[in-house]
Amino acid sequence: MQLKNRLAIAALALGTAFPALAADPVKIGLVLPMSGPFAAYGKQIEHGVKLYLAVNGDTFSGRKVELIVKDDSPGTSGDVSKRLAQELVVKDKVDILAGFGLTPAGLAVAPISAEAKKPMVIMNAATSIITTRSPYIVRTSHTLPQDTAPIATWAAKNKIKKVYTLVADFGPGHDAEGQFKKTFTAAGGEVVGEVRVPVRNPDFAPYLQKIKDTKPEAVFLFLPPGAETIAFMKGFTDRGLAQAGIQIIATGDLTDEDILDAIGDAALGVYTAFHYSEVHKSPENKAFTDAYAKAYPKDRPNFMAVAGYDGMHLIAEVLKKTGGSADGDKFIAAAKGMSWVSARGKITIDPDTRDIVQTVYIRKVEKAGGRLQNVEFDQIVDVKDPGKQ
Repeated sequence: MQLKNRLAIAALALGTAFPALAADPVKIGLVLPMSGPFAAYGKQIEHGVKLYLAVNGDTFSGRKVELIVKDDSPGTSGDVSKRLAQELVVKDKVDILAGFGLTPAGLAVAPISAEAKKPMVIMNAATSIITTRSPYIVRTSHTLPQDTAPIATWAAKNKIKKVYTLVADFGPGHDAEGQFKKTFTAAGGEVVGEVRVPVRNPDFAPYLQKIKDTKPEAVFLFLPPGAETIAFMKGFTDRGLAQAGIQIIATGDLTDEDILDAIGDAALGVYTAFHYSEVHKSPENKAFTDAYAKAYPKDRPNFMAVAGYDGMHLIAEVLKKTGGSADGDKFIAAAKGMSWVSARGKITIDPDTRDIVQTVYIRKVEKAGGRLQNVEFDQIVDVKDPGKQ
């Protein structure tokens, strides 16, 4: 018997005796604040990630998805996030890094992504520069300039001429402040005062008094959604700023669904610009919110859950294009220019910046269906991050 025939028979016999081995799992390391003051960020992003797997299956291009979650609470310490990401790459040997609730985490881990050539999917952290810190970063959330420019334009068009700005003193706040001033003043508006407040536990009383004394027509606000947001809104009402005729305009983080019920009726009438609302009218959002309500009946879906869901969609579709490979260069090449219809509307990954392009909606907080909701009434389509323009 010829050698090649004997080898063929042996191969067939082995194939019968031993079934083909499944492909290695695709390991995704999620770096998220799962406890402490920003635990809601981690919860919502993880909800979105797991909901995608529940709805669409947990195997991507023949590779079983394995999630490894690391708690980098409070999320504002880059050193913690960096150490955990190093563990994920070196010890856990993850294929993809993902999550990142706050900017310090994203900035700290970017060099690890660059050095290890690991794809890094940003599911919230919103400072514009993050995607420039590693060629392997792609973002499925938003940037603060992207959501800020539309509300500044809307304010100027709606006869708001004098605005006081109050933002949290870290990257996203600086981005929001800078973009608002640039867009609003270019449209003929005037910033009559500005202040940066600590990210955690600020005493808003003196700032609120100063705003009231300055008598602007509106205050533009960016604070990370959470206890500080609730405290500001309470103080705004208690100190009579609303009664003094001062309007609140903001990015949609302010009236995030995860905290909207806690803010209460003080949020009524607040105008925001944002890329997602729980009551966005589309079949894709109805399917998403229905699935979310079934999986997590005690929570309301918000923009972070959507970004987590879309982040997993991106990973799944990229692996289809690469034949299951999570190689950094192949992954990013496949992600560039990718477009699909999300629960928030059409989104695209900018091939030049690897940042997200999406519709930004102008909304007003109203009672809808018996609860507070961000009701969309206008939109600007295909908004790129103006921080990179």
